Amino acid sequence: MPHSLHIGDVASRTGRSVHAIRWYEAQGLMPGVARDNGGRRVYSEHHVGWLDLMDRLRCTGMSIAQMREYTALVKRGSSTLKQRRALLPAHRARVQDNIVRWTQAQALIDAKIEFYDEWVASGEQPALTPHRRVGAPKKPARPINSRHPNRVR
Repeated sequence: MPHSLHIGDVASRTGRSVHAIRWYEAQGLMPGVARDNGGRRVYSEHHVGWLDLMDRLRCTGMSIAQMREYTALVKRGSSTLKQRRALLPAHRARVQDNIVRWTQAQALIDAKIEFYDEWVASGEQPALTPHRRVGAPKKPARPINSRHPNRVR
């Protein structure tokens, strides 16, 4: 294996704990982890990049089940390229919807801070409320399932 890494190396390179890396592997989210003659896990640069991908998918709301599905497809090889590609546009759309919602939330928070700054500076409550400062929120492109925000209705 070119430039072999042990679990401690991967942990320091990725900022994840050894326990977290083992968890990813136990969940089926780390394809191709080999073992050396002593039974220790042996990783490569590919695994460092893979953990970064898994972290980005997770922090953008992809479920562990969807991540497992994606990883299982990768393990099956290039015959699954179209299936892997098909999983990503729906996830990207959910990410875009969340970016819109988070941007609107940030605008309201900023307006609330401005509202309080004006109130503290003048000693009087400003007439223009934070909600009126930012206007009505725009609806996401697709309906969001309120019980499971990462699922579309």
